[in-house]
Amino acid sequence: MNETILILSLAIAGAAALYSSVGHGGASAYIALMALAGLAPEEVRPAALVLNILVAGLGAWRFIRAGRFDWRVFWPFAVTAIPAAFLAGRIDVPEDIYRPLLAAALAAAAIRYLFWPTIDAIKASKAPSAVIALPTGAALGALAGLTGIGGGVYLSPLLVFAGWADPQRATGIAACFIVVNSIAGLAGRASSLAALPAYLPWFMAAAMIGALIGTTWSLRGLDKRGVLRVLGVVLGIAAAALAA
Repeated sequence: MNETILILSLAIAGAAALYSSVGHGGASAYIALMALAGLAPEEVRPAALVLNILVAGLGAWRFIRAGRFDWRVFWPFAVTAIPAAFLAGRIDVPEDIYRPLLAAALAAAAIRYLFWPTIDAIKASKAPSAVIALPTGAALGALAGLTGIGGGVYLSPLLVFAGWADPQRATGIAACFIVVNSIAGLAGRASSLAALPAYLPWFMAAAMIGALIGTTWSLRGLDKRGVLRVLGVVLGIAAAALAA
C-alpha cells in the first residue's frame, strides 16, 4: 500500500466517524476525498456507494438496536425512493445543473443546526402522512441516484425540520434510507462495478473502523442538540463538496 492510499484510508476513516455519528454513510465526503487524491472518475462513484452501504449499514444496525428508529416514518419514504434511485442512477445529468442548488440548500440547513439547534431539538415530532411521504421519498431517491450518494444527507435535516422525527431517531431512519438507496443506485449502475479500484478493501476496512467510532460516540455522548450540531458540520462539509 503506497503513501497516497494510506493517507486516503485515514481520511476516509475520519469522514466515516463523523458522518456515521448522525446516521449518514459519508458518500459525499468519500467522493471529494477520492477526487482530490486523483482517482479516476469512473472509480469514484461506485467505490463511494460501496463504502456508503458499509458505513450506513453498521449505523442502521446499531441505531435500530438502540431504539433510534421509527418504521412508520421510514417505510413510505423508502418504498418510493428505492425505484427512483435505481432509475435515476442510470441517468447522467450535467453536474452544473443540480450541484449549486443542492449546495445552497445544504448550507442553509448547516447554518441552522450549527447555530440554532435548540429550535428543532425540543420540537414535538409526528410521522408524516403517506400522501406527503411517498412523493417526497421518490424525489429524495431520485436525488440520491443522480448524485451518487445515499440520500440521507437530504432526508435527515428534512425529518427534523418538518417535525417528522426527533434528531436521534432521524439518525437511524437516515441510515436505513441510505442503505436501500445506495444499493438501488449501485444496481442502476451495475456496469460500474467493473471499475472498482483494487485497493478498495483498504478503504472498506478504514470506513468500518471509523463507523464503529462514530456510532459509539453518537450512542454514548450525543444528546439531541449534539446530534444537530454534528449534523450541521456534516451538512456544511457536504455543501462545500458539492460547491467545489
